[in-house]
Amino acid sequence: MKTKKDLSIIVPVFEEQDSLNQLYSEIKKNVNDKYNWELIFVNDGSKDKSKQIILDLIDSDSNVKLIDFLTNKGKSEALNAGFQKCIGDIVITLDADLQDNPDEIEKFISEVKKTNGLVSGWKKNRLDSFSKRIQSKIFNYVLRLLTRIYIHDFNCGFKAYPFEAVKLMNIYGGLHRFMPILVKNNGFKVSEIVVNHRKREYGDSKYTKSRIFHGFFDLITLMFFKKYLTRPLHLFGSLGLLLFIVGIIINIYLTLNWFNGIWITPFKNPLFFLGLLFIIIGVQFFSIGLVCELIVNINKNKRINIARYFNFNE
Repeated sequence: MKTKKDLSIIVPVFEEQDSLNQLYSEIKKNVNDKYNWELIFVNDGSKDKSKQIILDLIDSDSNVKLIDFLTNKGKSEALNAGFQKCIGDIVITLDADLQDNPDEIEKFISEVKKTNGLVSGWKKNRLDSFSKRIQSKIFNYVLRLLTRIYIHDFNCGFKAYPFEAVKLMNIYGGLHRFMPILVKNNGFKVSEIVVNHRKREYGDSKYTKSRIFHGFFDLITLMFFKKYLTRPLHLFGSLGLLLFIVGIIINIYLTLNWFNGIWITPFKNPLFFLGLLFIIIGVQFFSIGLVCELIVNINKNKRINIARYFNFNE
């Protein structure tokens, strides 16, 4: 059985060799004499000296731990691995590029103790390029509109969680951008505090324009999960029923014409094929919905059985 700690700090790392020693020193200064803590670096397939620097820190401080990916898997997978291994009552995530200021860790801890929910950082005075700031404003505005979670910065890497909240997480792809939504869907409160966003000192941002499109697809995935994850038949069944009815209407129309002497000639009348296509696809959608509903119910029963024996202290 693992001994619980007061605080877990998870830092995804991808080629940030120049900032790691300074980041460790700043974190240690703010938590070492106050908490029983652990610092988990998740090396996300770095090709520079990041891994060796972390190993050197481990040799000098038993509070430091390493999760090592052989290839780059992305921030969501890195955070997910940290969430699975952490054992702190409060879990803090921050980026390795020194733009998040560890001096503010205490503020996050105090807010989590008050709300027992997610506390997200708000980079109110963001020190990034103009284009990145505009994209962020649009992204956050759309999320506020769709989710009715009224925070300013969904994607800030500086966040704090109660232990129970992270143990319910299973994130992948680009879902780390939507952590407030996922946490809220699991029944926890979401709040926000303003953080000091510092200018990047070393290396280059790993942000690329393609992430805009990736984020859009991840948002579609998330909205589907929110509304239909536990009742997929409502989506696939509705689509299937609609297509099936349209196909039946088309075929009834063609049948009535046939009784009136208008022959059904498939090669001259494409409606014949369209009606059959809609009926077939409608049946397939409905069948997919039934299969998905069966899978959901099987997994739901498994989760209930696991919950009976799950102990967060283990």
